[in-house]
Amino acid sequence: MNIRPNPVAQIFNLPYRKTAFCGRSTPSPTPGLTRRPPPPQAFTMIEITISLAIIGFALVAIIGVLPLGMTAQRDNRQETIVNQDASVLMDAVRNGERGLDDLTNYVIGITNYAVDYPPTGQGGRTLVLGYSVQGSTLNGALSSPQHPLTNGYSIIGLLSTPKIAVHPSGLGFTSNHVVAVFRSLSGPASEKPPQLNPTMQELGLTYKVVAEVGGYGTNFFFPAWTNYVSTNDARFSYMMMVTNLQNNVHDLRLTFLWPMLPSGKVGGGRQVYRTMVAGSMINEPTNAPINNLSRPFWFFKPRTYY
Repeated sequence: MNIRPNPVAQIFNLPYRKTAFCGRSTPSPTPGLTRRPPPPQAFTMIEITISLAIIGFALVAIIGVLPLGMTAQRDNRQETIVNQDASVLMDAVRNGERGLDDLTNYVIGITNYAVDYPPTGQGGRTLVLGYSVQGSTLNGALSSPQHPLTNGYSIIGLLSTPKIAVHPSGLGFTSNHVVAVFRSLSGPASEKPPQLNPTMQELGLTYKVVAEVGGYGTNFFFPAWTNYVSTNDARFSYMMMVTNLQNNVHDLRLTFLWPMLPSGKVGGGRQVYRTMVAGSMINEPTNAPINNLSRPFWFFKPRTYY
């Protein structure tokens, strides 16, 4: 058998063994020598194109959802601010508070759209006599009379104006529609006084409040209950009940509309807060006529009943 030496073994001076079946000599494994792995294969252009297409679809979906998430976050923040501010204003009006002078930093203006309905002497029917706008604002109103909002007394006194104010004579009434514009009471400290940065204050939430105070009974609107001419016990009981409700029970409703846009319009936010107020209501100065617009301030007295 012809044995041929292995040239690789001769170069590296390695021992080799004989193989009888093929006539070759195979070098024995030597410690320290490993077999080199095959080189890695790169991505093809088709694979790269497919990957970019998948990433593009994912980015389009993420960018499309991002504005919805930011809008939901903004709406939740504004609703939280309104809920907190509503609690403050509801308690202030319901308790007849007069020392909340800090409200002057947040109120922009209060306007009462009043319509007077004097009696005509024809079966109790009324006629619209005139329409007036009683403007009240911290910076001065264009309408007359003006009531500068320089303290919490005037702010709460105007927000507590009843929806229907019966004239002292019992004949005729005045319909009031009170609308106030506020900056948010709660929120970041950078938007609150004594900060004097007008840009940050403009970035804060501004909303509109419609204040409505209504009684639960009045002789003027329910004559069938109280217009008795005899000693009818049922009608007499109704009169006593209605008189008690009229003097001691009121319905307070605050409607919040937000946000106030730069154009003066209101956005889509709307929330109504309603509560029942037990107690009497007074107009200051005491016993002043309803049509006396010089002091149109009303306050609840929750601990006084008539």
